[in-house]
Amino acid sequence: MSSSNPGSPSATATSSSSASSFSSKAHSCIQALSSILSTVPSSVSSSSSLLHDPTVSSQISTLLREPDSGSGDNDLCRWLYDTFHSPDPELKLVVLRFVPIVAGIYLSRIASRKSLAGFEAILLALYAHETTARDGQPISVNVPDLTQPSIYHEAKSSVKTQATELNLAVISPTLEPHGTMRSSRRARIVGVALELYYSKISQMPVSSKLEFCEFCDIWATGIQNKPSSSSSSKQKTILLPWELLQPSLRILGHCLLGAHKSKKLYEAASMATKSLYERSLHDIDAKAILATSSLLRLEKMALDPKLNVDHTEIDMSLAL
Repeated sequence: MSSSNPGSPSATATSSSSASSFSSKAHSCIQALSSILSTVPSSVSSSSSLLHDPTVSSQISTLLREPDSGSGDNDLCRWLYDTFHSPDPELKLVVLRFVPIVAGIYLSRIASRKSLAGFEAILLALYAHETTARDGQPISVNVPDLTQPSIYHEAKSSVKTQATELNLAVISPTLEPHGTMRSSRRARIVGVALELYYSKISQMPVSSKLEFCEFCDIWATGIQNKPSSSSSSKQKTILLPWELLQPSLRILGHCLLGAHKSKKLYEAASMATKSLYERSLHDIDAKAILATSSLLRLEKMALDPKLNVDHTEIDMSLAL
């Protein structure tokens, strides 16, 4: 029985065939998009260029903000839905790039009672993808057990156990399949879409993250600044349950503390975090207050070198 290795001719041919197939899919998606947008630059010829082209992103964002966007027969929503189901992982990134604006506008318009079936189809597709990928398992992290000694500390009392049990903290519970959007599960479905966005956030352009910060501020305050105008409009604030707030704070944490060099993104994320903190105080939500205030504290520590101390490092001034 023979098997091919990565350097064999058969493996190389398979890889070349996959690349050709993805290129063909990208070309088809760009062609379909060109019938929706007013113009698509000739430089947009691949999935990567589609993701990062500012002209295309600006046009899509503008169309998604139109008053009649998000309906079931909306061509752009249909394009985003179909593109996400492409086998090309880079085309999926193109759709994820617009998750902040799709989720932001969708949640902001819930009270309007307008048809938002197009937005819901996109969000449900993201949720279904993540449900399949997780295969019935929650997302969890191992939290250190301080009752057990480590290289950094000694436990106050010895615990006589043969094995240390893992202390697992569940970040995102197990997902249940949902084929429709209901008010009782809306926050969870949108939150999972944001979790998927966060998992690829290092590959997202800054403009996408700025849009997320913008909508976080709108969700918290209900105040929306009108494009190309100094005026603003007051909207009804939306509910911010933990299913929405937690992934939002993780994204804002990246924008505040990540390795990017964008001052504009940092300032937008800082404003959004402060708005969410003030909202949590208004709602008297202890969990939200702790989470938002902790993120603000981390921001302050990152700015002040005196507060940014690693207590696991040995102070050389104390060395003999």
